[in-house]
Amino acid sequence: MTTNDIVGKLWNLCNILKDDGVTYHQYVTELTYLLFLKMAMETGSEEQLPKGYRWSDLESRAAPDR
Repeated sequence: MTTNDIVGKLWNLCNILKDDGVTYHQYVTELTYLLFLKMAMETGSEEQLPKGYRWSDLESRAAPDR
């Protein structure tokens, strides 16, 4: 997967969320938070985050019903 493929997927998701009333600013904020959690897990600094707010906690949760 190339960088252009990733960017294209992100913009497609952004457009879907925009149609549901999510602004670009909200989308970027949430995406940044997710990347922060994932990087904390991968670098081993996740123990600095409270339990319940870590990548593995998020990963284990079920998706909300629509």
